[in-house]
Amino acid sequence: MNAPIPAHLLPQLDPRPVPAEMVEALKARFGERCSTALAVREQHGRDESPFDVPPPEVVVYCESTDDVAEVVKLADRHAVPVIPYGAGSSLEGHLLAVQGGVSIDLTRMNRILSVRPEDLTVTVQAGVTRMQLNTEVRHAGLFFPIDPGADATLGGMSATRASGTNAVRYGTMRDNVLALTVVTPQGEVIHTGTRARKSSAGYDLTRLMVGSEGTLGVMTEITLKLYPLPEAISAATCSFPGIDAAVRTTIQLIQMGVPIARCELLDANAVRAVNRHDKLTLPESPLLLMEFHGSEASVAEQAATVQEIASEFGGEGFQWATTPEERTKLWTARHRAYFAGLQMKPGSRTVTTDTCVPISRLAECINDSVAEVEASGLMYYIVGHVGDGNFHLAYLIDPDKPEERETAERLNLQLVQRALRLDGTCTGEHGIGLHKMGFLVSEAGAGAVDMMRSVKRALDPKNIMNPGKIFSL
Repeated sequence: MNAPIPAHLLPQLDPRPVPAEMVEALKARFGERCSTALAVREQHGRDESPFDVPPPEVVVYCESTDDVAEVVKLADRHAVPVIPYGAGSSLEGHLLAVQGGVSIDLTRMNRILSVRPEDLTVTVQAGVTRMQLNTEVRHAGLFFPIDPGADATLGGMSATRASGTNAVRYGTMRDNVLALTVVTPQGEVIHTGTRARKSSAGYDLTRLMVGSEGTLGVMTEITLKLYPLPEAISAATCSFPGIDAAVRTTIQLIQMGVPIARCELLDANAVRAVNRHDKLTLPESPLLLMEFHGSEASVAEQAATVQEIASEFGGEGFQWATTPEERTKLWTARHRAYFAGLQMKPGSRTVTTDTCVPISRLAECINDSVAEVEASGLMYYIVGHVGDGNFHLAYLIDPDKPEERETAERLNLQLVQRALRLDGTCTGEHGIGLHKMGFLVSEAGAGAVDMMRSVKRALDPKNIMNPGKIFSL
């Protein structure tokens, strides 16, 4: 018989039952869009984190802000938790119903409400995905650059303050959300921000909501910045004798101010995995995957500079991908690296790290972390948005072997402690969720976390908005 997962690695469950009266009211209001079927609930109670938690008791498919407000008003009346649900691609347990309650599925709220090319802005419902948005605005010569690996919803991306491969040039969701429509814990609909590019009007409620992981309100509509499609785009790959050489090349590029749009690291394990998964033939050694945006002349100049710097650190095999088809093939493989990595160990799950450090300390952080995981014997791979100091070390574990989970969590703790010593963060883009609650206290300090709790209690006194996430009350 398999040994159980140790208690200290399990989330703390504190279920609050949904009263039959509330279930009846939801079914009367939403009909077939309200489900208590086990299969539907289980789908909404599972993400990509290593946690197994009982599913929510009820799932409601909302199609408008008014729908969300109706659900939240009922939840407020009965003090029942509500958990927003998008693509279900969270890595940190954000959508898990640790206190039971109702899952608010926003995927049917998938309309693009307005595109304003003259202002470079777009307003969307929260269930629109990043790929859907880019397909819609491409005809206007525009694009939205934030691209986490999954085809996540823009509501989920805003809730976790996501970023991705383009962050080194275009920033994160924090930098690209202009305004929001939010349903408060009392079911009131509020609007934060405007389409203006800046404002000094009162507290910045938009930034408060972006990154709040559904704990302060449900975002239903989002106004975003768009960018003109570059005149010229070129991607390149370059292989290195070791991870250290690839990282030091990246550091040199950033410190010299080369305006590279994307700079991704794949270690030899990750390259091997994407080769098998996507039938590529990349050299199976540490690899930088880069992209350059601008005019024809500026792209050529950037690429020449990068090639020169890379050669100083032993980089070789510089390969160009200038056609859209070639670039798409490379970046699709990069975005599938998570699932490609899982296939290295069939049946495995991952404990995935998400640290980000100042660029000057990146080599030290990665090298020491690699030495530790090599000594542990666990299978692993590394991918990273190293252009902004963010990398992911994924530990592959057998879910039936709790000792592997314990080893992975120990290594994760050591990595986070190292990142914090180097003035970094425990999470560059995935958020806190369940998995990093202890790390938040180490990073921000007890006083700062107490201030966050004060905000939570003031806005959500009944603790119904995605409770049990970010910090405990």
